[in-house]
Amino acid sequence: MNRAANESESGNTVDHTVVNEVLRLFREHGDSEYGGEAVTQLEHALQAATRAEKSGADSSLIAAALLHDVGHLLHNLPDDAPDQGVDDRHEELGGRWLDHRFGAAVTEPVRLHVAAKRYLCAVEPGYFSELSQPSVISLELQGGPMSDEEVRMFEANPHYREAVSLRRWDDEAKVVGEQTPPLEDFCPHLAAAVS
Repeated sequence: MNRAANESESGNTVDHTVVNEVLRLFREHGDSEYGGEAVTQLEHALQAATRAEKSGADSSLIAAALLHDVGHLLHNLPDDAPDQGVDDRHEELGGRWLDHRFGAAVTEPVRLHVAAKRYLCAVEPGYFSELSQPSVISLELQGGPMSDEEVRMFEANPHYREAVSLRRWDDEAKVVGEQTPPLEDFCPHLAAAVS
């Protein structure tokens, strides 16, 4: 077998392993409550990824939409941690986990999606009034709307636009009983996005 074939086979193994890790996480923890909302973690993730796919986003951003709250699946805090005044910093936990599996086109929008909420509260009149009550509670724990300096710094990040798109899908992905494709339908996007 030549070197290219070996590299290809190795890449397929990595893709397969990462995709299986994602599937396992959602199968084991996806039925937990999504932070005070009336949907589960898996339902929320699938709704966000479906919105990304329908918008014409590339595989990396679809994967980011699916995985934006993966940090919630990795910690052992209770579902109502924000109600207890605890910020689980899920964007950082998820970002670190994703760093070892995906490139910046996936990890950075995930890492920035909480900051994107703070950003939109600062720059878009009316955005705050559209937040769900659990999002308002978590916003306070996450630092509230950005200052002018924080806005400038956020906009300097090359992935900020993708993070804002992801944030909007995140905000919309809380619909009880919404039909989405199953988790397995997103495996090709995950495999394409693996670094």
